[in-house]
Amino acid sequence: MASATACVRRSHADCNGACGTACGRNFTALCVATGVSFTQYVRVKLTQRLVLSATVVLASAIVVVGTVTQRSVSNRLREAAVDADRVTAIEADVQRHLWLTGFAALGLGVAASIVVARSIARPIEDLRSVARSLADGDMTRRPGLRGSGEVGALAEALRTLAEQSTSRMGALRAEEALLVALTESLNEGVIAVDPRQRVVRINETARQILKLREPVPFPADYLPRDRTLRDALADVLRGEVATPSEVRVDDRTLSLTARPLPDGGAILALYDLTPFRKLEAVRRDFVANVSHELRTPLTVITGFVETLADEELPPDLRRQFVGMTASNVRRMQRIVDDLLDLSRIESGGWLPKPGDLELRALTNEILAPLQDQAASKGVCIDAQLAEHAARVFADPTAARQVLSNLTQNALRHTAQGRITIFSEPSDEGVWLGVRDTGSGIAEEHLPRIFERFYRADPGRARDAGGTGLGLAIVKHLVEAHGGRVRAESVLGSGTTIAALFPHAPPEPDTV
Repeated sequence: MASATACVRRSHADCNGACGTACGRNFTALCVATGVSFTQYVRVKLTQRLVLSATVVLASAIVVVGTVTQRSVSNRLREAAVDADRVTAIEADVQRHLWLTGFAALGLGVAASIVVARSIARPIEDLRSVARSLADGDMTRRPGLRGSGEVGALAEALRTLAEQSTSRMGALRAEEALLVALTESLNEGVIAVDPRQRVVRINETARQILKLREPVPFPADYLPRDRTLRDALADVLRGEVATPSEVRVDDRTLSLTARPLPDGGAILALYDLTPFRKLEAVRRDFVANVSHELRTPLTVITGFVETLADEELPPDLRRQFVGMTASNVRRMQRIVDDLLDLSRIESGGWLPKPGDLELRALTNEILAPLQDQAASKGVCIDAQLAEHAARVFADPTAARQVLSNLTQNALRHTAQGRITIFSEPSDEGVWLGVRDTGSGIAEEHLPRIFERFYRADPGRARDAGGTGLGLAIVKHLVEAHGGRVRAESVLGSGTTIAALFPHAPPEPDTV
């Protein structure tokens, strides 16, 4: 009884001190009871945090209100001098009703807090999801929330930001596509290197020139280890301007231009000079060959003319020297004529006028003047025309010159055996060529036999009367028709050279 009275007689000031820290103690107790630490609390979803916070506040309020109410009732009973047993019973009854009321209020409060928390958290979580998608590069997401208030204003700002970002990304993609199209359309190789010496951009021309297939970015060490190229790259990465120069990569000659970038990177531009260097070599060889081909008969003619000036020269030698002079003059005339023909064909001054041509008559026309010369050498010369390749679509003059050049060339290089003019059908057109059993051509010479003045056996070809331009003329005449040439040979066993004349194009439809 005494202990109960002592409990009832506690001062109201002590109650106020206990109530001041009730919320903190109850929050800690609730967290401990539910197994949620503070770190875990801040990591849970917004809805759960709102509900948990509302539950803690509501529970603390119920505990405080219940404690104050119970002590107020106890003080009133003490002032009314109610019997201690009666006080104890009344206090127990009041405490039971307070617990029941508190639990009911707590349940209703938690349910209400869940509804309110969801209405608050869902728009915020939707905005967070949209913002995260935008940050990940998905510019199609838009917030679905519309309305007034702070959250509505935030959603509208996020929607505006997404639309502006989409517009800017579209502009950047268009600019990137234009830049890629420009660099890919260049016939120069373009390489961009960043300050960390990584290749971050390279166009297809540069890949073909340098034979690189690695996806960007890749280390600059993958670039060719030419010293000039490496030194130029090192200079521009230090911010210096490198002098344009030429580098040699594999079998290519490249013009190199290097420039530094404002951010510390470098741009390398490579232009393939190999075709120009080859043309220069061809031009030098052409001038040298023409000079040599013309100098030889000119030297002979000069010597004979000086000899013929001698009045005491016997008549038989005079006739012989005059004949040799005339022969060399004719040879020079053939060279000049062939050069003029070749120049006219290459410059476009001559265009073929193809038509349907019967090959049997053409081959007879070519073979007739050569039969006596072939018989004197012990060479059999004939024609073998395929049944489905007896006609060809070609310019008559060009086809006659092609077949004549090939036949005469075969006759010069065939001491004995057989020369055959043949035709073969093809899906593309008709192959017309000459096959012989002569000396043949070494494999290393085959790719170059259609070059001007190129001779696999220079001395013997000149002695046989060739100008060195016949096969070059054949190639250009055939290519003017849209065809091509091929050569096959085995040294000592003979040579086959053929020209493809395409089929006639289909006639346009008439209405």
